[in-house]
Amino acid sequence: MGLAANGLHALIDAHYEALYRYAYRLTGSAADAEDLTQEAFGKAFVRMGQLREADRARAWLFRILRNLYLHKVRDDKRHRIVPLDAVGDLPGRDADPTPDIDPAKLQQAIDQLDEGFRTPLILFYFEEFSYRDIAEQMELPIGTVMSRLARAKAYLRTMLSPPNANGSHGEAVERSERRNEKEAPSAAVPRAGNQVL
Repeated sequence: MGLAANGLHALIDAHYEALYRYAYRLTGSAADAEDLTQEAFGKAFVRMGQLREADRARAWLFRILRNLYLHKVRDDKRHRIVPLDAVGDLPGRDADPTPDIDPAKLQQAIDQLDEGFRTPLILFYFEEFSYRDIAEQMELPIGTVMSRLARAKAYLRTMLSPPNANGSHGEAVERSERRNEKEAPSAAVPRAGNQVL
């Protein structure tokens, strides 16, 4: 048990922050994210023997957490979803600069997405997973992942853009650089160069 515990501590040290960010984006709640992250590491400890390649530990942990989240959503049956059938293709980018987005509003819009659209969006834009990694984790074709990303991004763009003169929402909105340190440290903005909107 000592060897497995040491392996778990190494996984926690290396991946806790990224796993927490993912859990926060999925749940929209710091408390739920903490619970989900702890539960994922608990399950990882029990299944430590399944981890064959150490360099795949991050993807393995993200898959465990996603599966736990899906079970929770199915059990609760209270999760709100927004159908994206009505959202068209991703429109072209405006050349005009766009306003910052409030991190809380961004999270609210992400919370409204169905998990099948939310997960690829979070993994690609916030955690820098490749299309291939997302496709493997979700057991989907790469084209489906790309389509879901485009539709989710178009939905967020519509929901978060400022209203036009006629009261409808505009198209292009850039991601916020502000962080909401009280609610979710390091979870408010996408990582590296990826832009959600």
